[in-house]
Order: sequence, then structure tokens, then C-alpha cells
Amino acid sequence: MAGQIPTQFIDELLARVDIVDVIDARVPLKKAGKNLHACCPFHNEKTPSFTVSPDKQFYHCFGCGAHGTAIGFLMEYDQLSFPEAIQDLADMVGMTVPTTQQVNLTPAKQNLYDLMDKVGRYYVHQLHNHPQRQPFLDYLKQRGLSAKTIETFGLGMAPEGWDNVLKTFGNNPQLTKQLLDGGLLIKNDKGRTYDRFRNRVMFPIRDRRGRVIGFGGRVMDDSTPKYLNSPETPIFHKGTELYGLYQARKANRRLERILIVEGYMDVIALAEHGVTNAVATLGTSTTADHLRLLLRAAPEVVFCFDGDQAGRDAAWRAAENALPMLGGNQQLKFMFLPDGEDPDSLVRGQGPEAFNRRVQLAQNYSDFFFETLSGRVDINSMDGRARLVEMTKPYLKHVPAGVYRDMLEQRLAELSKTNLATLNRHLEKPAQPARKPVKKPTMATMTPIRMAITILLQYPILAREIEDIAVIRQSQQPGVNILADLVETLHQHPHLTTAALLERWRDKENGAHLQKLALQPLSLSADALKHELTGIISRLSREAKEQRLEYLDSKPLSELTDAEKAEYRSLRG
Repeated sequence: MAGQIPTQFIDELLARVDIVDVIDARVPLKKAGKNLHACCPFHNEKTPSFTVSPDKQFYHCFGCGAHGTAIGFLMEYDQLSFPEAIQDLADMVGMTVPTTQQVNLTPAKQNLYDLMDKVGRYYVHQLHNHPQRQPFLDYLKQRGLSAKTIETFGLGMAPEGWDNVLKTFGNNPQLTKQLLDGGLLIKNDKGRTYDRFRNRVMFPIRDRRGRVIGFGGRVMDDSTPKYLNSPETPIFHKGTELYGLYQARKANRRLERILIVEGYMDVIALAEHGVTNAVATLGTSTTADHLRLLLRAAPEVVFCFDGDQAGRDAAWRAAENALPMLGGNQQLKFMFLPDGEDPDSLVRGQGPEAFNRRVQLAQNYSDFFFETLSGRVDINSMDGRARLVEMTKPYLKHVPAGVYRDMLEQRLAELSKTNLATLNRHLEKPAQPARKPVKKPTMATMTPIRMAITILLQYPILAREIEDIAVIRQSQQPGVNILADLVETLHQHPHLTTAALLERWRDKENGAHLQKLALQPLSLSADALKHELTGIISRLSREAKEQRLEYLDSKPLSELTDAEKAEYRSLRG
């Protein structure tokens, strides 16, 4: 995968990107000596064990073992592919990924992204140029949207008519098939093909990278459905995408809180009033994939629901899906709207400051969780409290072990008027993952070759102390070729960091092993390590010469070539 993007480009990219900026925008870091640290975003923990090294441009968690470069962090944290992580970092520092290698997509998928973008621009063009555009513009004006907000969200217009998109983009059977694959056309039982979106205000749906992957459309007459979304396609999966997340991330360098609302217009109306951290699901309830995405995008997620029974039922479904993700450094809250209000009407009627105060006062997850369950029983009776325990048990078993689960159990004990010891006899504990003790090599037990590789990985500048690579390669010790390859690479590219070196070995057989060595503690000072490295190289050179001399000695003089005779005299001298 890595080989599809030029190595030199990745080197330059990592030289310009600072891993501290990449991670700090997602996980706030604090200074800890020459490094920075935080609670690990990849597992639940109470005290920080996640360390970022500005010198090595590398991160490592001493708790769960997660480690890698800025590229690896984006792949793990933002759930990106390797090319997507490269593209994100390149966008961050204003570099252009070589066009022939920009994304790791099949031609069909890439063509679909290109087509969706073109159709999105077509809808925008229609909104500003179509003869029948005025009712659409009047609707957006009546909703209080400025030209800037309309542009930010790329709003457009699908004119009345059955084949506007088909005639504009479906010039041949292949293009028509792509339009069908992208959900822009419909083929009925009689074989007739026509536009899916007609006479609708169009809302392009973008993925985290800003690519148009689908559309939503609001009808302009009494047709149904009032809102229509793209169907599932090769590039659009409503259970994993969130409307407005791309715009929210662009508007906020660091998202401290995300507000999840019901629809497009709620997101857009809030943004119009300066509340730029709202997103919406796409015609589905909040899924576990949505929650994982949200909790990695911001440390706090607030669900905004109607205050009626339907809204509370939707909130409970979200709460159930969140159970396996509770704890750690994230916080979930629930905000219920007054009767007859939605976020759009509330922010317009009360203003953004009052709206944000409501968000800040949102109900904590634990309060909503126990309030909902307690409301189903008579909490004042022993029977009701016993039933509360039984009702809560199947939910608690999905909560990860940790301080948050312990506190939920403590709260349940208080509500049921029993003690924790009694309660724990009846609660199913979450399975603890089996951890095999890992015996880490120490400096004293490492082989000289491994020690030399470790030193070079962590202090690449010391490669300048090594001159004769050819002699090293003559050694027969295991790992000598890796060492020689590292030295040769650093001679050719002396400014490579630890991160850049590791990225060069990402897809190679020894890549994972080198990452482990890059994490190996080295207790000596930089000067002492330089002497250690030069001593190892000297021994390798001496051993290689002795092995070569022994080989030449073993051959009869008459079988030696002139070059071998000269080499023999040189080694003897």
C-alpha cells in the first residue's frame, strides 16, 4: 500500500508535519519533560500513559502498546486508510499528493467520487442560474440562511423534471450505470430510468475528507417523503456517516464538544447562528459506528432530542449503543428540547448564547440512564428496587471494566438501598482480556546487531559515524542486512527522523520488529550510545574481515583469482 505513494513524498511530508499538532488537535497533550503525554485515546485509563515524542515524531502508549507515526495515528484514530491519512496530512501542510497515486481506490470508486462532485456542483449552479430558482431561494431566505452559510454547506437545487441529471451526465450506458450506482437515478420495474431527486432543495453529504458521497433533498411541494436521502451505495453508508462533521471540523481547530441533532436544517441553522459543532444522523438512529466516530472527534458528545416520548425513546436507543464505549476520557450527555421546539426554532428564538447554556446544562449519561430505568419501577418499594437491579444487570455487563463502571455499580447500590458487596454477588463482571506477560529485552541481553539497529532508529544522526557499509554486509550475523540497509538509507537521506525511517519499512517483513526496537528504552546518554555504536561496527568489521580471511585461507592458492589474491594480501597486511 505504502509503495503506491513515492517514498520521497512521504519523507518530505513527515519532515513538514509535526506529530504534536496532529495529535493535540484530537487528544489534548500536556508537557512531561521533553515529551508530551495524555490519557490514551485507544483504551480506558485513569492516569496518562500515552506519550508523544517530538524528537522521534512517534507516539507510544505504555498501557496498551499502541504506537506509530503521525500517519499511523490518523489511520487508527480517524479510521483512515493509508492513502487517506497521507492526503489529510498533505492538506494540513499545503502539499499535493502526486495525482497518479492520490488514493487507493478502484477506478470505479474514484469515478463515483468524481461524478458525485460534479453533480453537487450542478445542483449549486441550478440554484443560482435556473429560471425557476426563485422559490428555492425564497425558501432558504425564509429559513434565515445567509449566502455564506449556503455556500459553506454547498446547498443546491434539483429542478422539476424527470431526467435533468440523466440528460446532463448520462451521455452513455457506462455513465448511466455510474449514476445508478451513486443513487442519483432510479430504474423502475418497467425498465424506465429517471432522476431520484426532483423539485428539491439539495444538501450534499460529505465524508470526513469533504468528498461528496450522497445527497439529501427537501421537497418543495406536498410530495412525500418530505426529506429524501441517497440510498446505500459503494461510497455511502448512512450508518457510518454524519451530516455536518466535515464542516464542524473545518470550523473548529479542536472540537471540545459535538452536538448531535436530528436533521440537515438543524445543523445548518445552528451554524448560521455561530453554533458550528452540530452534526446529524442520516435518517437512522445513532449507531455504534456513529458513536465511535463522535467520541474520537470530541471528548464530549451531547445528544439533542425532542422532549416527547419519541425523543426519549431515541435517546434511550443511543444510550444502549453507547454502553460498550463508556468510561475513559469521553463524556456523553442528553439535552431535551421544550415542547414544540427544535434546534432551529430555539436558536432563532432565544439566540446562540441561551442555546449554548442549555447545551452546557445537558443531563449526564448516568443521570439519564438511571432516571429512565427508575421510571419503570416503583423505586419506593423493596420489590421495585429489586426489579431495578434485575433490569440494570444486562446493561451493566456491556460497560467496560474501570472506574466508570464501578461508579455506576455504586449508584445502583444507592438507588436499590443495598450495599455494594451484596450487589456484586449478583452482577456479571465483564470479561478481562487475557494478557500474556511480555518479556522485553534489556540493553544487557540485546545482541550487538539489535543494539546497533535500536540506536540508529532512535538516534538517526549517528549514522554519520559509520563509514564502510560494504564490510558490514560481509558479516554473517543475523540482522546485518537490516542494519546495513538502515545505514545506507540514512547516508542517502541524513535528515530522516525515527518516524520517517519506520514509514519506509511499513510494509516490509521487518517493519513491525523495527517499531518495537524504536520503543526499546536506552539508558545511556547520546555520547555513550555513539561510542557503543562505533564499537559494535568496529567489531562487526573485524569479524567480517576474519571470516573473509578464513574463507580465502581455506581455498587452494591455485584456485584464487587475481582479485582474491589482492584481497588476501590486503587483509593480511
